Formats: sequence, structure tokens, C-alpha cells
Amino acid sequence: MDITQVLLAAQSHDGQLRTVAEENLKQFQQQNFPHFLQTLSVELSNDEKPPESRRLAGILLKNSLDAKESTRKEEFVQRWMNVDPAIKSQVKESLLITLGSPVFEARRSSSQVIAKVAAIEIPHQGWPELIVNLLTNMTKPDAPPCLKQATLDCLGYVCEEISPEDLEQDQVNAVLTAVVQGMNHVENNSDVRLAAVKALYNALDFAETNFQNELERNYIMKVVCETAMCKEADIRKAAFECLVSIASIYYDLLEPYMQTIFELTSNAARVDEEPVALQAVEFWSTICDEEIARQEESKESGVFSSSCHFHFIEKALPSLVPMLLETLMKQEEDQDQDDGIWNISMSGGTCLGLVAITVQDAIVPLVIPFIEGNITKPDWHSREAATFAFGSILEGPSVQKLTPLVHAGFDFLLNATKDQNNHVKDTTAWTLSRIFEFLHSPTSGFSVVTDANVPYVIQILLTSIKDSPNVSEKICGAVYFLAQGYEDAGSISSVLTPYLGEIISALLATADRSDSNNSRLCASAYETLNEIVRCSHISENLNMIVQLLQEILKRLNQTFEIQITSSDDKEKQSDLQALLCGVAQVILQKFSSCHEKSAILHFADQMMVLFLRVFSCNSSNVHEEAMLAIGALAYATGPEFVKYMPEFHKYLEMGLQNFGAYQVCCVSVGVVGDICHALDDKVLPYCDGIMSALLKDLSSPELHRSVKPPILSCIGDIALTIGEHFEKYVPYTMPMLQGAAELCFRMDAPDDDSIEYQNELSRSIFEAYSGILQGFKNSKSELMVPYAGNIFQFVELVLKDNLLRNESVTKAGVAMVGDLADALGPNIKLLFKDSKFHSELLGQCCQSDDEQLRETASWVQGVITRVLVS
Repeated sequence: MDITQVLLAAQSHDGQLRTVAEENLKQFQQQNFPHFLQTLSVELSNDEKPPESRRLAGILLKNSLDAKESTRKEEFVQRWMNVDPAIKSQVKESLLITLGSPVFEARRSSSQVIAKVAAIEIPHQGWPELIVNLLTNMTKPDAPPCLKQATLDCLGYVCEEISPEDLEQDQVNAVLTAVVQGMNHVENNSDVRLAAVKALYNALDFAETNFQNELERNYIMKVVCETAMCKEADIRKAAFECLVSIASIYYDLLEPYMQTIFELTSNAARVDEEPVALQAVEFWSTICDEEIARQEESKESGVFSSSCHFHFIEKALPSLVPMLLETLMKQEEDQDQDDGIWNISMSGGTCLGLVAITVQDAIVPLVIPFIEGNITKPDWHSREAATFAFGSILEGPSVQKLTPLVHAGFDFLLNATKDQNNHVKDTTAWTLSRIFEFLHSPTSGFSVVTDANVPYVIQILLTSIKDSPNVSEKICGAVYFLAQGYEDAGSISSVLTPYLGEIISALLATADRSDSNNSRLCASAYETLNEIVRCSHISENLNMIVQLLQEILKRLNQTFEIQITSSDDKEKQSDLQALLCGVAQVILQKFSSCHEKSAILHFADQMMVLFLRVFSCNSSNVHEEAMLAIGALAYATGPEFVKYMPEFHKYLEMGLQNFGAYQVCCVSVGVVGDICHALDDKVLPYCDGIMSALLKDLSSPELHRSVKPPILSCIGDIALTIGEHFEKYVPYTMPMLQGAAELCFRMDAPDDDSIEYQNELSRSIFEAYSGILQGFKNSKSELMVPYAGNIFQFVELVLKDNLLRNESVTKAGVAMVGDLADALGPNIKLLFKDSKFHSELLGQCCQSDDEQLRETASWVQGVITRVLVS
């Protein structure tokens, strides 16, 4: 096989030629993988070959070593590990040679492939000479710039792929030395310097020991700060990106450098090119994020430590705020038309908002003069910047501090929705939505909206919602938060009742607008409609909500008549169906919560027919929303839902097996719970199919792990619902639960994500056991006696871990101990006699601040006492 010609043919415009070439490459890979790798690496390293064939060789090599999906990735790792060491050495040698190629594409491909090999081998102590070989490239006296650049790129990619613990400290030191030398101003090749800065960015996680050493830290920071002032803008941008990362990783060590960094960032934000200025502002946003997180941790723990909070934002405030306010004046002429745009003005406003959350009241007096000085100026830039500043500082400061500002400016802002300039109207609408979000809380006794001004507020909103699409979308947000303020306000929510019909009509008309290419406007209108329904008084608005349901069902029916001539049409149809199913779900939930069952039953058949038609669409997004709506319908109709099961159960089982769109699978699991609640033992004829799908899900390595805890809880729901009929599933279910219990103690290093998942998994196992035990309590409880020891051991192991478990796990575990004693009684008397753990745990729980936990613990103590005296 002439590999060059096959690689070129695989990129041909001739479809037939391309298909044959792709098939040849696939067969080559399957039949002789080692030779496939060797051949491609030789092609990549040969400077006499065409750039096109070398580029594809690099892509194929990279794709043979890595995959996004974890199971496939593991297969690829094993496949590489099984290749003959001699061939692996030849491949590596070819890759390292390619780093010196004069062809940029080949160098870059090679550095990326080297990193993929390193990601496999270095964690297993393989390829120990790689770092040495790369560093040799940097120290050769006659090393050409292209070799240095490719080597630095490669070091950066390697650091991106592996973990800090995979390298010895002397290797880290050597890498940092090479990288920092490449950044130094004595390096006169800008491509090399840029590659070095990017490599440092990827290596910062590895540099913890070096940052703890003051001399080394000073040197690294000196070089980064000097690089942030070099003449090439792309290098300055990369240097500021390093400062942003350092702010996040090494906040505690920044104090000696903050004055220098402030001068650098301030200068860049004011006069540098926008990509550089954006990173300069991002530095301060990152400092805010760090300080906000530390303040929240202090609040949660009740312990404030000044040693870990340096108040950088508070100290810089008098200079930082004017710098950020200045950026607000640098708007782009068409930024209001593009929601995806990100410029220095938006970055500055976002940072100002984070500063407000960080320092709270202290920001208000620094921003008020800017607002007052610019809000009425003839230049729209000034008016928009003042309005943006106003909206940005509404989260953080106290209501008391903001009240004078908001009272003084509220009417002005309402009138500013009529401004001649679209940018100003757009930002005004956004600021009004922020006012309603943070300063409209009738239940707490403060709201900018009063009985006196509510008619004018509604009038302004209903007029402005007809404005340009971008303004209309922001007004939808304002209406959303206006309604949300009344959600728990009891009779006060009646304030909106006289206007509800107009608001609903305006939102439906907004969803129908044909002058907007932005699908977000339609979505915003329907999401706001959902909030209006959630916050309405059903007793006052029943007829209106019924009419709305009829309209939504009519619209859902019309979606099946949309002419589909392209994938865009199909996507629009799917999105619209999802939104309409979402509104139907919220209406059903509203009726359920108010026990308006007659209205639901009247429309149930029509709804179910439409929801099932939606399943004929192939979009997972729609399936998810339709499934949620059906769950709400099942919950609302109760036993009446049984008539839909013969048709619906096959779609439910399909949803449960949708590994690809795991959110659909997760929603389907939730719907099983709704159906159990609704049908009680009438669900029995469908349990074989449902249980089979759930057990397949649990044993599948393809399914996203986040779905597995809800599945375990769902099995508990089924067991509780069908009682003694669960017996036939016990031999399959109990080993699954045992395996899940073992997984809880085989988790990765305890980072926040794995701790959270471990807690979810533990709680769901407790809930599954509780459901099974309660289901068997009145008959066949003896089936669970053989498993009692393992269950008791699991609960003890989980609940002994005071540091990692959360309160929901404790509650579920304690309740499950009670269910174990209650269901199995004297059969497990010895378990409780031989254990002191349960009495200590229950003693602690009886002293808890949580009333529900105290009550559960007290009940469990009573049950165990009865078992022990029996």
C-alpha cells in the first residue's frame, strides 16, 4: 500500500475515491495496528512528503491514541500498551524527529501526538527519557527556532495531558527552567517566546513547590510581568492569561506583586489592544471569584480567617472602580445586535458586578457619581455606560444602601425604555430585570413596585416588549423576575391578577414574532410564561390558565404541520415542541398543587396523544421535555393514567435505554417514580420491562454515572409500590446494590466532585434498601435476612465518615436502619446487640438542629428497643 497516495485520496473531492481510501485506512488499522502506527509516524516525519498527507497522518495517529468517551479511551490505552516495545520506540523516535521539521503543521501534529503518548505512558512510569529529550532540544547551542518552538509547544501539551503527581520535582524544575528561559527577553524569536508563555500557562499546576520557594516565585513572576510588557500583542495576551491562572491557583502568594500587577492591568485595560485588555480585566474578575468563594466558605463554616483572605479588591477599590468604569465607555456600535459578542465594555461591566458582590456596600458611593454624571448626557455611549454601571452593582450591596439610588432612578429608567438609541434601551431593559430580581421582594417588606406604580410598570413593560428583538428578550427577563417576586407572597400576588391576561397575550405574541432570527427570544417568552403560571393565584385565574392550556395544546398540534425541508427546520420544530411541552408541564404541576383535577382530566387524552406524537421526532431535547410533561400528567391524573400505559410503556423503556442522551434516560427514570406514585400496584404488568431496562442501565459502562444514583432510588420506589411481587427481582437487584456499595469506597481521590457523587450514590443505595425493606415488611421479609449483615456493615461504614457525608445521606441512612429493624425484627437482634455504633449515631442525631432528623432518630431508637426486648 502506498500510504501517501491513500492519505491524499482520503481527502479527495471525489466521494467514491475518498470512501475507498477511508475503508483501506480502517482495514489497515484493524488488521495490523502496530504497523499502522509505524507507517503513519514515518509519513509524518518525512519532509519530502506532501503537507496534506502528513497532516492527515498526524490526525489519525492522535485519534488512534485518545477518545472523548471514557470506555473507548481505555480501549485505546490498552491497545497502545500491547504494541511491541520495539515498534513503540520507533514511533516515538519518528515523532521526536518531526519536532525539527521546517513544516509548521507537521511539527504541531507531532507535538500533539507526543503528548497523547505521554498521557498514556508517563502515569505508568513509561517513557522516562521524554522530558530529557525535549529539554536537550532547548539547550542545543545550534537549535533552530522552529525546533525550540515545537518543543515548547510539546511541553505545554504534555503538561495539559498529565497530572502534576506524574512528574518528579526535578523534572518539573527542569521544565520550568526551559520554559522561563524561552520567555526571557534575550530570546529574540517571537514564535519561541509565545510558545514558552503558552507552555508556562499549562505548567502552572505543576509549579506548586516552586511557587512556595520565594526566590523561584519572584523570578517566575518577574519574567511573566516583563513578558506582559513586550512589544508583540499576542505574547502580552498570553502573559496576562498566565497572570489570570496564577490568580486562581496561587492567590495566597500574590500579595508582594499586587502593586506591579495593578499597574500592568490598569495600563492594559486603558490603552492596549482589546484581546490584551480583556485578559487584564479578567485578572480582576478572577481575584473577585477567589475572594467571593472564600467569603462564602467563611460564612458556611462560621470561621473567618484573615490569613486566607487578603482583601485585594477592597484595597484596590479606589483605583480599580474608575478603571472599570472607563472600560464601560468603549462599546461597539452593533454590540446590542449580537448576544455572543464579548468586548472590553462587557468584560468591565461583568467585573464591576463581581466587585460589587465582593465588597458589597463599599462600591455604591464610588459608582453613583459616574451614574449621575453620565445618565443624561447627549452621547449615547455615556447614557448606556451609566445604565450598565447601575445594573451591574445591584447584586451585593444591601437593600438599605441601594434603596436611595433605586428610588431616585426607577422612574427615570422606566422612561429610558423610550430612549432614541437601541443600545440604551437594551441595557435599560436588562437593568430593570436586575432591579426586579434583587429589589422586588414583597415578602421581605421591600419592593420598588408598589400598588401606586404597578399600572405604569406594567404599561411600560407591555409597550417595550414590542421593541426590537434584543430589547424584547430583556423585557421578558424583567417580567419573569417581576412575577417571581410574588411567588411566595400569598394574597399580595393578586396585585398582578388584573394584568395577567394582557401579560399572557403579550408573551404569546412575542413567542410568535417573525422579525427575530434569535431563537432565544421565543424561549425567553415561553420561560417567562412558565413563571407567570407558577406565581399566579389559581383560584382567581383558573379560567385564564385553562384557556392558556388550550392555546398551548393548539400550538403543539400545529408544530406537526411545519414543513421540514432542512435540518434547521427540524431543529426549530424540535425546539418549539420542547418549549410547548415545558409550558404544559408547568400548568399540570400548577393544577396538581391546587387539586384542580377536573381541569386536568378534561384535557388528559388530548395531551397524551400530542405528547406521544412528539416522541415520533428524533430529537433527544424534545423527548426530555415530553417525558417530563408525561411525568407531570401521571402525577396529576393518578390511577386514571393506567389507560395510557399500553401505548406509553414502550416509549418509556426506549427512554430508559437512551445511553447517548443520558439526560433523557435520567428524566425517564424520574417518570418511573411518578408512574409508581400514580398507579400503585397497577404498574405491575409493566415492571418486567422497566426493571430489565433499569438493571441494564446499572451494568452499562456507557451510561453517564450521574444517572445511576437516581436509578437505585427508583428501584426502591418500585419495590415499595409492588411489595411482595418484587421477590423475583431480588436475585438481580441485591448484587447490583452490593456492587454500588463497594464502588462508594473505591472512588478516586476525594475532590469535591467525587465526594458529591459518593454522597449521592450512598443516599440512593439507602433509599433503594429502604424501599425494598418496606415493600417486604408485611410479607416475605425473610427474603432480606441473608443480606442484613452486608446492609448493616455498609450503613456503618458510610455514617462513620463524619467529614465527607452530608446531612441528606445521614437522614437516609438513619431511616434505612429503622426500616431494617422494622422489617426484619427479631431476625436481626444479634446485629444490634453486637454493635455500639447505632446507639452512638442515634444519640448524635437526637441532638441535631434538624427537627426531621431528630424525629427520625427517635423513631428508630424506639424500633430498635422493641427488637432488642422481643
